[in-house]
Amino acid sequence: MKIAVLKERRPGETRVAATPETVKKFIGLACGVVVESGAGDSSHISDSAFEEAGASIAQSAADAVKGADVILKVARPMTGADGENEVSGLPANTILVSSLQALTEKDTVEALATQKVTAFAMELMPRISRAQSMDILSSQSNLSGYKAVIDAAATFGRAMPMMMTAAGTIAPARVLVFGAGVAGLQAIATAKRLGAVVMATDVRYAAKEQVESLGGKFIVVDEEAMKAAETEGGYAKEMSDEFKQKQADAVRAEVIKADIVITTALIPGRPAPKLVAADVVADMKPGSIIVDLAVESGGNVEGSQFGETVMTDNGVTIIGHANMPARLARDSSALFSRNLFNFLSTMIDKETGNLAIDWDDDVVTGTLVTKDGNVVHPRLTGEGGNS
Repeated sequence: MKIAVLKERRPGETRVAATPETVKKFIGLACGVVVESGAGDSSHISDSAFEEAGASIAQSAADAVKGADVILKVARPMTGADGENEVSGLPANTILVSSLQALTEKDTVEALATQKVTAFAMELMPRISRAQSMDILSSQSNLSGYKAVIDAAATFGRAMPMMMTAAGTIAPARVLVFGAGVAGLQAIATAKRLGAVVMATDVRYAAKEQVESLGGKFIVVDEEAMKAAETEGGYAKEMSDEFKQKQADAVRAEVIKADIVITTALIPGRPAPKLVAADVVADMKPGSIIVDLAVESGGNVEGSQFGETVMTDNGVTIIGHANMPARLARDSSALFSRNLFNFLSTMIDKETGNLAIDWDDDVVTGTLVTKDGNVVHPRLTGEGGNS
């Protein structure tokens, strides 16, 4: 079986879908690996490093995918609407394993179906225990939460920890984190390691224990509503307008007191909920920092701008970096590529190196979006509830 690893072409995408480590593992399963030249450059992985691991180097994407059974990518392939049509270069009947943003980028999914590509959307990985090592959302969000705090601290004009000096005491920074999922918990842990006082809020009451275990203080809004706010898959549900108002009132005072605010709240397949209104930002202290990790889905903060850092009239900096994991390309590529290997290795016959896909496997049915020229995922065909 031949596996092709393509160079990412979307602006700002610095990650790569394989590393020398995973190339060696695939070769150990009797697979051949071809890497497009330059695929690892932005992650500081040279063509020669891939060659030393046993991969062949192709000079173009067309050469890489020629004869390929499986194609690995990080970001969804571009269509003609993006200025360059990567989908048209994918051979029919090949398998694509990638992040596809399938629930919101349905035109891409349709294009893949038309091209007769069998596509797996890794962001749809089911939240089951045996799939944890395949979960790209968790691995990449973990790094995003860390980097959000590091970026905020680098922009913040003060020290993070309390410092007692002969000239007097410096108070610790106050950090408020919205959302206690993977990104939020890592943000809490990172801020605590830097010496900040950390507060956190989440619609799920179950997050309280996790926040407190990391040294943060959890803000309780409506205990009963929060206990009912988590889906079976571990995601947060869309909350009522009444709850959102209660939450806004409860955290407003904390936002105003905070030096750094990190927002991480996302709802799969829907725009990010607005959690910090413009009038609240207007009441924050000059020099305060906000990092909106949900900016790619519309943002949790009024005034955040996708891919930009802006300063408000009252001196608050709002950071809206696009693709936060790509700002830690080497580590995020390492984790992403392991997720792909752990997923794909379950479909490879260990004796022959050929594909042996169990189409009834939960991780297969949970991520498969196109097959035989059709869109097949229930959440995209209207058979699986909200899409």
